[in-house]
Amino acid sequence: MALNTTIEADKNAPPITRILAEFVAGHPSRGWNDAVEHEAHRTFINWLGCAVGAAHHESTQAAIRATQVLEPAAQALVLGSNVRVDMGNAALINGISSHTFDFDDTHLKTIIHPAGPVCSAVLALAEKLGSTGREVIDAVVLGIDVSCRVGNMMYPEHYDRGWHITGSTGTLGAAAACARLLKLDADKTQMALGIAASQPVGLREQFGTMTKPFHPGGAAKAGLMSALLAKEGFTASLRALEAPRGFAQVVSTKYAWNEITDELGQRFEISFNTYKPFACGIVIHPSIDACIQLRDKGVTAENLERLDLRVHSLVLELTGKKSPKDGLEGKFSVYHGCAAGLIFGQASEDQYADDIVNRADMVATRGKVIAVIDNTIDEAAVEATAVLKDGRSIHLRVEHAIGSLQRPMTDANLETKFSNMSDEILGKDQTRKLMDACWSLAKAANVSEVIQLATLQGSPAGHASPRATAAAQ
Repeated sequence: MALNTTIEADKNAPPITRILAEFVAGHPSRGWNDAVEHEAHRTFINWLGCAVGAAHHESTQAAIRATQVLEPAAQALVLGSNVRVDMGNAALINGISSHTFDFDDTHLKTIIHPAGPVCSAVLALAEKLGSTGREVIDAVVLGIDVSCRVGNMMYPEHYDRGWHITGSTGTLGAAAACARLLKLDADKTQMALGIAASQPVGLREQFGTMTKPFHPGGAAKAGLMSALLAKEGFTASLRALEAPRGFAQVVSTKYAWNEITDELGQRFEISFNTYKPFACGIVIHPSIDACIQLRDKGVTAENLERLDLRVHSLVLELTGKKSPKDGLEGKFSVYHGCAAGLIFGQASEDQYADDIVNRADMVATRGKVIAVIDNTIDEAAVEATAVLKDGRSIHLRVEHAIGSLQRPMTDANLETKFSNMSDEILGKDQTRKLMDACWSLAKAANVSEVIQLATLQGSPAGHASPRATAAAQ
């Protein structure tokens, strides 16, 4: 017999489902400044490079095989391949591939990776609709604003409870973006958000497995389907986000409603997006940055006696794997990230290949890293001390890692990252043309040029890197 329980809830919450619906449906096209417009293109190009780069990874290939069992209609491209599936499964697979290398964007206030769910859903739908580039950019900006504002409303309590916030808020962002692309009015957009509210995706328990990148892919597909259902008259609660038994109050003990409405339509959360120089969890980045700086000061794996780290507790909670067994686990090991920084001077996807994770010198160097918790240090910072075999010590503190808002990646950095991911898949010439098409996306009469340039012509180009080899196994 069910027990009647009384749970504390806010019964007088503002109508944020309706407020967001009116914002998404009614905000003017390009209703933001040039800085926001440019950041939208940076977000799109970073997302696309990550999706193409992981097109032949085993997780992406497994997802393709699974969806093909359903014999889907050929509506949309799996980026970096010549495979076409229905647009829902294209959103799923491209969302998976864009997050597989953990190399995508990060909204640092909430540690949401917003582009994966939103862009994956939008481009798949845009290909089917024949949308303009302007329509795509508008949808991306507004969809990311929805997902990140909802994240602001609930973070950190929602995340601390165990939700992977990228998936749980990404479903709403994808639904909002697709509703915009479908030109739904506020009433139907409200329904799309309501339908999406019943489909939060992602548990942090899955970190270090293929199911973590499933979260943005699942969110993209669920959000797209929510908008399509709403378009056809499917209904949902008008208060799906704010009601006492609605999304926010069920999945979080924090629901700061003002985070939805403050400067809505004036401040855009995409302005606070950042891009990863290292292919791993964002909380490892200060430690990797510190190790690269130590390497530049002459510290090597050979002359290092030990490396002492002082880090925020979240670093070890998320990335405390001392003995990762493969690349996916390595992305959640601050110890492996430090070893990569010291030995290679970088931590791109190649440094997370399975054979590199298990290489003897990497294993030995990981063993020299001693990380202790110090919650006086911000989660975006680290104090690192290298104790050398000759008795010397070298100390440094990283307040903000490269790639942060304080030390952002430049457009040139993003292009180099894109090329490193895409050249061996699409070839250098096609990659260059694809980047150019992305930078000018808002001017495109149709997204077909981007789709064509993101399509694999024949076999993957270039050399067999550790990443390509691991993906083929």
